[in-house]
Amino acid sequence: MAPVLLLWLAVCLSGTWAVDRGNFKTCDQSAFCKRQRALKPGQSPYRALLETLELTNTRLTLQLINDNNKVRLLLELYRLQGNMTRVKINELKPLKPRYEVPDVLIQEPPTEPMSLLSQDENGVVLSLGAESQRVIVSARPFRLDIMEGREVLMSVNSRGLLAFEHLRMRKDTFSYKVTSTVASVWDNIKWVFSSQADPEAEKKEEADPANQAEEAVNEEEEKVEDGMWEETFKSHSDSKPNGPSAVSLDFSLPGVEHVYGIPEHADTLKLKTTDGGDPYRLYNLDVFQYELYNPMALYGAVPVMLAHNAQRTTGIFWLNAAETWVDISSNTAGKTVFGKMLDYVQGSSETPQTDVRWISESGIIDVFVMLGPKPQDVFSQYASLTGTQAFPPLSALAYHQCRWNYNDQEDVQAVDAGFDQHDIPYDFIWLDIEHTDGKRYFTWDPHKFATPRDMLQGIMDKKRKMVAIVDPHIKVDSNYKIHNEIRSRGYYIKNKDGGDYEGWCWPGNAGYPDFTNPEMRAWWASMFAYDQYEGSMENLYTWNDMNEPSVFNGPEVTMHKDAVHGAWEHRDLHNLYGFYVQMATAEGLVQRSGGVERPFVLTRAFFAGSQRYGAVWTGDNAAEWDHLKISIPMCLSLGLVGVSFCGADVGGFFKTPSSELLVRWYQTGAYQPFFRAHAHLDTPRREPWLFGPENTALIREAVRQRYALLPYWYQLFYHAYRTGHPVMRPLWVEYPQDTATFAMDDQFLIGRDLLVHPVTEEGARGITAYLPGKGEVWFDVHTFQKHNGAQNLYVPVTMSSIPVYQRGGSIIPRKIRVRRSSTCMEHDPYTLYVALSPQRTAEGELYIDDGHTFNFNKKEFIHRRLSFANNVLSSINLAPDAQFSTQSWIERILILGASKPSKVTLKTADGQESQLEFDFDASMSVLTLRKPGMNAGADWTVVLQ
Repeated sequence: MAPVLLLWLAVCLSGTWAVDRGNFKTCDQSAFCKRQRALKPGQSPYRALLETLELTNTRLTLQLINDNNKVRLLLELYRLQGNMTRVKINELKPLKPRYEVPDVLIQEPPTEPMSLLSQDENGVVLSLGAESQRVIVSARPFRLDIMEGREVLMSVNSRGLLAFEHLRMRKDTFSYKVTSTVASVWDNIKWVFSSQADPEAEKKEEADPANQAEEAVNEEEEKVEDGMWEETFKSHSDSKPNGPSAVSLDFSLPGVEHVYGIPEHADTLKLKTTDGGDPYRLYNLDVFQYELYNPMALYGAVPVMLAHNAQRTTGIFWLNAAETWVDISSNTAGKTVFGKMLDYVQGSSETPQTDVRWISESGIIDVFVMLGPKPQDVFSQYASLTGTQAFPPLSALAYHQCRWNYNDQEDVQAVDAGFDQHDIPYDFIWLDIEHTDGKRYFTWDPHKFATPRDMLQGIMDKKRKMVAIVDPHIKVDSNYKIHNEIRSRGYYIKNKDGGDYEGWCWPGNAGYPDFTNPEMRAWWASMFAYDQYEGSMENLYTWNDMNEPSVFNGPEVTMHKDAVHGAWEHRDLHNLYGFYVQMATAEGLVQRSGGVERPFVLTRAFFAGSQRYGAVWTGDNAAEWDHLKISIPMCLSLGLVGVSFCGADVGGFFKTPSSELLVRWYQTGAYQPFFRAHAHLDTPRREPWLFGPENTALIREAVRQRYALLPYWYQLFYHAYRTGHPVMRPLWVEYPQDTATFAMDDQFLIGRDLLVHPVTEEGARGITAYLPGKGEVWFDVHTFQKHNGAQNLYVPVTMSSIPVYQRGGSIIPRKIRVRRSSTCMEHDPYTLYVALSPQRTAEGELYIDDGHTFNFNKKEFIHRRLSFANNVLSSINLAPDAQFSTQSWIERILILGASKPSKVTLKTADGQESQLEFDFDASMSVLTLRKPGMNAGADWTVVLQ
């Protein structure tokens, strides 16, 4: 590594651990954001040219004209299946094509017919079919209103902030002067000849949209502002060869006070208004030790926002991969409780409203309005566009042990043995960048990891697995096979002058493969084959870090926007880079097994659709209590926009946690979807047994709770894969009319049936959990104590407390015999926890497959409905056409909220009846049925008499 780079890294990685805000732009420093934000709400210059309206069965097209510069746009409006509307706006005749995001949508969304209800000189009204839904297109100024009955669900351009910077030639260039001179000479010649032949020619010429670009220039000498044609930030310049190209559009949401989503930000679940501060920024960046509670960009960007009130949930998906800023304002924001009461007393009729404005640097406007009406409908609508969460191997839902770095094979072996010695289960051990030969990915350090297959075999013998890091920056080194192949095939991203783009990252000077090129992705995938990736085996999986992409000496620690991917600039597709890296890596893991095995790939950077390829984590957090707290809203926000497989580094990546913080973080992480401990190179070692026997016992118990619940986690991920519904959910998703839940982000649901309120305060003696649901009950999963819903419950806590509650009316399967890894538990028996509702009913499911292959797609699985009603518990096959057998059986059934029976009878599918032994704890109303013994895949009923 170059000495200069080493020195630079030393400076960066030592000293104060805090984000340097000066490395990252504010809206004022981002020329297009500053320009667009200077436009204030008011009369829009755009009007619809109703005479250009064309309506086919599936789409409406209509030209819009900007009366200031006479540039015409083309509006396309589609009604999509599943209660969605798509709005596309592009230039009618752009100087060159504008970027439209490929590969994110899983298909061209199927349309449904629209019909014209009425039309006059002011606009048109179209029917959207279902439930008296209509879209009103107003002509002057242009705006769209989506209505249901007499209620406006959403308005578009109601504040007049539609802006579309048309592509143009730069006026001070030689080519512009030649073109305009030739054009004006040619125009004069045409005019002379045509006007002699046809007196009407002048009028026809004016009406021809082909002349609109010239008109735009002639009509109004457009003001050239700083940053339109080139921009500098710190020492970096952006040549902007295409000039200004930003797009912007506003949306108004009447009746809405709560909006969510647009991850990734280290902020509350409910998005804040951005008046008086910066907008939320979506621009994938390697942010070194990020700050909390602000709208700065982080590693990933999902341009999806959900809006919710007690009547309806809706969503907006802004399909644009360029740098994007999102402004949120509200007419109720900043009003005190007194102000709101005054409105009430004085009979103020002002309906709450949230206004949202999206601003992107380039591309087109392509937006999907998801009209719900229920939260689950919005999840399904979004999943129908971008796909669902990949169904992970079961072991990936277990515990992962990581640090930067395990030093060598002996270290790996010692850590592995330490888990067995201290009786703590784990499934994956991870290797960071130091395992490679000089930061050359797909290689191993020849001294520290000389025999990687022996190491992997040793782990495999214990039914465990490994993850090794493979980053997308490639060391420029003529002795490195991967670099030579990429260079010779021309697969590197190019700089603006046509050479290979190079920047600094961990290996020193590095090239960046162009993952937007499908040939590059196919080649990358082929590198994961066992005969290509030397030392790899089937229990080695992959971690893609630094894929924003991170460029240590680039602007904002990322790639120059004028770098080139084929026909496109990096600025057009920046937020897609990490999506494509994970896509190619996951495809490689699938291919190496001949399409049989499910992959596991963790990514740091992501975009809409990344859920299809694996897991994400919240990046380089710190060992601080506030970072523990923020992990909850960060993962909840990701779940709302399709990315269910989310977690945070347990213990914090930077700094050193106190033993109390570490224990509390394990207790929280055990109830989040991706459960991995990770730590920085410069932190003291923190394997779970290094903090004294008491803390080891507390961590062991938290990890064991995770393992016992794996059957429940696994079936929730199966449902996420099938439906797109999040695994970890805010309470309002299941209690959409309970306004007390709308801003709650210190507790959450796992599926419908488990409520978790982790202890995230230092020195806490108690927490207050909100148990939702009037007329419902909740059972403490540790003590089985019953509590009524719709109450704030004060819960005293000790260091061993993890407040978790099971919903009355649910059945949750667990495996209580915890072994050293999840694979060791494959054939173990189940315990069913039946929590009765006040109506003495309960429902749940049991899903079982082989845990690691795609054979579930060939109907090789067991899926059963468990239900309790009228004192009968039964297991019914939900998939009669599926075939799979399991050795697991039902070893115990606990019925919470039960009364004592006189006898309990088991009836099996073959007609056999037998009496079951039972215990009844009258003080807690818990009935325990011991060793009923039926196969988990069989039909059976248990009758209480």
